[in-house]
Amino acid sequence: MSEFAPICISLVISLLVSLIPLGVPFPFASNSWTYPEKLSAYECGFDPFGDARSRFDIRFYLVSILFIIPDPEVTFSFPWAVPPNKIDPFGSWSMMAFLLILTIGSLYEWKRGASDRE
Repeated sequence: MSEFAPICISLVISLLVSLIPLGVPFPFASNSWTYPEKLSAYECGFDPFGDARSRFDIRFYLVSILFIIPDPEVTFSFPWAVPPNKIDPFGSWSMMAFLLILTIGSLYEWKRGASDRE
């Protein structure tokens, strides 16, 4: 059991670090139960009209995916920060293959018109 002590201590510390900031504001918060306007559906002065769950066009999702793609690209590009004399040929060619796949994907998106606006 003693070999798991550091893991248990780090779990307790992480729980405290994450839960204490969640509980600190409650003693200092004002009581929202005393304000009936705060308990209404909307504070802007009118009742909602229409359905809140309207359908979105698929282009919104395509644009969001186009913005998510650079995140792994940046992550996989970190090995380029290593000095060139420290990378073996396999590392260099694997990074070239990654850039080739990335270029082919970008050309495919461009040809399909994924970023075109109507």
